Amino acid sequence: MNNSNGMNSLARLDLNLFRAFAVIYQERNLTRAAERLCISQSAVSHALARMRQQLDDPLFVREAQGVMPTALATQMWPDIEDGLGFFQRAIDRGTRFDSARDIEQITLAMNDEVEPILLPVLTQALMKEAPAARISSVRVSRSTLRTDLATGRLDCAIDVAHVAEESLQHALLMRDELVVVSRSSAPIDHAGYLAAGHVTVSARRTGPSLEDWELTRQGIERRVVMRCQHYQSACQLVAASDLLLTIPRSLALATHALAGNHIHTLPIAIPPVELHLFWHREREKNPANAWLRNTLFDQFAKGRPSRGAGAAA
Repeated sequence: MNNSNGMNSLARLDLNLFRAFAVIYQERNLTRAAERLCISQSAVSHALARMRQQLDDPLFVREAQGVMPTALATQMWPDIEDGLGFFQRAIDRGTRFDSARDIEQITLAMNDEVEPILLPVLTQALMKEAPAARISSVRVSRSTLRTDLATGRLDCAIDVAHVAEESLQHALLMRDELVVVSRSSAPIDHAGYLAAGHVTVSARRTGPSLEDWELTRQGIERRVVMRCQHYQSACQLVAASDLLLTIPRSLALATHALAGNHIHTLPIAIPPVELHLFWHREREKNPANAWLRNTLFDQFAKGRPSRGAGAAA
């Protein structure tokens, strides 16, 4: 049976507006929606006004933190989401993905502290399968992470596990145990560890390190006398003093030879550092992003710092 009224309604509605509807529904904020769509906020407002006129419903109403969908918008959302996914899958099937041909730029976010151990490993794997790609590593900014991943300014990010927004997906990429680096080769026991002065590494100006957070949770306090931004600097400080440095084993192996320091077992039980791979849920089935994620996961499953089974956001 033909539904001429339905076809006429669809003909009057610009199908490009469904994309705007989807982003506004997900973000609940017109400014963030504009950032994801790479258009001005006034253009988003204009698109919303057109949808309101053609559907004869406000669709989204203003509130203190942004906008909320109306009952009609909430009812429409599942079908719009399915429809957009259908179109994307149809487009993806139309062109067979080839990383060597299709990947021109890869942008990964990671912190300075882990770049020396991650980037060489990742670059080797990525250049093998995408030889024409330009690879960029930038610092993680949690305040803009969602927007950067949604708009494609970032393809993926590598960071310690943290509370992520619903639109972000993440899974365990690698696990690395903590060790102690010192100038002396003498063993370090529990009492010696707590009696010593410590240097810690963080890109942040204040706040506890991961190991200090865990020690505090256990009711243990150590004496931090130096805070610096890079592990290489910290290793050089250790080599010139009696300070101790608590550091992931892979970083210790990569940097201790530069300063001639010694690596010791950490005398206090602290869980290993876990680095997660983050991506935006809208790129979950994107062939290029899926290839990148699989390549990164596969690389860290080959005997380097171990990758766990994964965890959903």
